[in-house]
Amino acid sequence: MIANQQTTEADSKAIVKVEGLTKTYDGKFKAVDGVSFEIEEGEIFGFLGPNGAGKSTTINMLTTLVAPSSGRAIVCGYDVHKQATEVRRNVGIVPQDYTADEDMTGMANILLCADLYGIPRSDSKPHAEELLKLVELQDAAKRKVKTYSGGMRRRLEIACGLINYPRLLFLDEPTLGLDVQTRAAVWKYIRMLKTEFHMTLFLTTHYLEEADSLCDRIAIIDHGHIIKLGTPEELKEGIGGDVIVVGVKEAEPDISSEISKIPLVKEVKKNGNDYRIKAEMGEEASPQIMDLIRSKGLHVTKISLTKPSLDEAYLELTGRTLREEESNKWAAMSQRVTMARARS
Repeated sequence: MIANQQTTEADSKAIVKVEGLTKTYDGKFKAVDGVSFEIEEGEIFGFLGPNGAGKSTTINMLTTLVAPSSGRAIVCGYDVHKQATEVRRNVGIVPQDYTADEDMTGMANILLCADLYGIPRSDSKPHAEELLKLVELQDAAKRKVKTYSGGMRRRLEIACGLINYPRLLFLDEPTLGLDVQTRAAVWKYIRMLKTEFHMTLFLTTHYLEEADSLCDRIAIIDHGHIIKLGTPEELKEGIGGDVIVVGVKEAEPDISSEISKIPLVKEVKKNGNDYRIKAEMGEEASPQIMDLIRSKGLHVTKISLTKPSLDEAYLELTGRTLREEESNKWAAMSQRVTMARARS
């Protein structure tokens, strides 16, 4: 059995309740500013936002690593401020950085995590063996972690995060830097935890296709505020139509106002030589847009039509994409790993 089925609030399906949660540093800077949301038991809840948006601070408060300045958070039926020890007993954490000791075996790492929770070896050893089978590392249990591949290390981190039978598992960038095939394997384990063990998962990621594929609901946070919460489909539908991007050779004149008058066109934004156009039934609107641009003596250099996607929804809500941030974050993580190995 993986998940502890203890219930502390039988009258509610919410395993996490957050009300006006705020964290202020130095009495001035609000890293998190009055966020409120609930997570239903058994769902995969995505938490997305740009770097510095307040994601890590929120997670740190929910996992009792940082005390809230104000507001309230109930996790697994316990107040994160008043009942921190009980919260820790009921949650697991898989951090984005590798935390396993490279000079210890996979089994030894899991048992060490169990020791930190105060779990007796009579329980932790058979459970560790069960977890190693779950993540398909039983054949590598006695190997030192330094011999593991990146995917094996990530699977070991998941096993370590499950050693205390958590009802709620926090996954912070679980596939950061992994190749496509290994990412797909990690997705399989995440889905299995939900479908077979009815576990609740709190997921942060810089891969929007990952959030779209895995999450039941997603909250987008920016500048310490949750700016949108809903299912992936609800977020995508919020864009309000297809997105047409037309590039023209000439920067002037700006014909945004003329394009906006075309039937089916809902919004036009110009950025340099590109027009970003939202329209209903983009296939029908595109030829009309092309005809108008050409009638003005302008030359089209490119055109693209995309249906609403989570990438587009994120761009619409935050004004930026996650691709550059993810790239910078992975580069920084690789540098940290390199420096750590150089010091050892």
